[in-house]
Amino acid sequence: MRVKLAGLELANPVIAASGTFGYGIEFEEIVSLERLGAFVTKGISLVAMAGHPAPRMVPTAAGMLNAIGLQNIGVEDFIARKLPALRRYPRAKVIVNVFGATEGEYVEVIERLNQAEGIAAYELNVSCPNVHAGGMAFGADPGSLEYLVARAKSAARRPLIVKLSPNVTSIAHMAQIAADAGADALSLVNTFLALSIDVETRRPRLSNITGGLSGPAIKPIALRMVYETARAVRIPILGMGGIVTPEDAVEFLLAGATAVQVGTASYADPRATERLAQGLESWCRSHEVEQVKTLTGALEIPPRQG
Repeated sequence: MRVKLAGLELANPVIAASGTFGYGIEFEEIVSLERLGAFVTKGISLVAMAGHPAPRMVPTAAGMLNAIGLQNIGVEDFIARKLPALRRYPRAKVIVNVFGATEGEYVEVIERLNQAEGIAAYELNVSCPNVHAGGMAFGADPGSLEYLVARAKSAARRPLIVKLSPNVTSIAHMAQIAADAGADALSLVNTFLALSIDVETRRPRLSNITGGLSGPAIKPIALRMVYETARAVRIPILGMGGIVTPEDAVEFLLAGATAVQVGTASYADPRATERLAQGLESWCRSHEVEQVKTLTGALEIPPRQG
């Protein structure tokens, strides 16, 4: 079940996604952290952020909308209060999601994290649709994305994973830009910008008006984007978007992902990540797949007729 990702060896290819797994330590009594391939912390900024006011989560058909607004305790508190507890699990791979309102803030967060122990990699969040500065503003503009990734890579002392936005014209083009600028791996996709309206009040259901759509509803689109990206770049891909079953994870691997991230499923089942890691191993056994890494990019395309 081992896979290699940007110089890291993971025990399996199942990773808990950012924004759905807290800082990791909150799940220690529910999930065996060391049985996951890795987990990604919620986004960490230079200073603490309160996020958006409620309501900021809305259920939808086959998914959910969220506009949390990247609420977090800030980099200094994260290093002081959360990382020490995570060191109780030395085999757990901790990936820290990083964001800022400016390129300088992204770099400063990375520089402060460089001094801390117990971190395996960084995930550069250039794709959150729920904030008014930073996030998708960088991920949707080619020039901004190139500049930010290059600066972050120059500052980072650990592997740099770039989390791309699906809210772009060509995901493959943006992936190429990130890869050429120095990204060691790519995460895709983040949530889709969406809207839900209460017809009785005639008002948006989220205080932020719009939010990010996630869950099984986005899976076919996310799969297509992973497939297109895998054909455009040579660096590893972490696929995500509506993964609930082991078969969902296999689809993303076949489309070209080296590993997968599980997010919204954790809201329905807090043990979803560990359950999926075990389920994927059982699937490989029953299908006589000796090494899970052989599934990556193994999609068979039938010849065109006529």
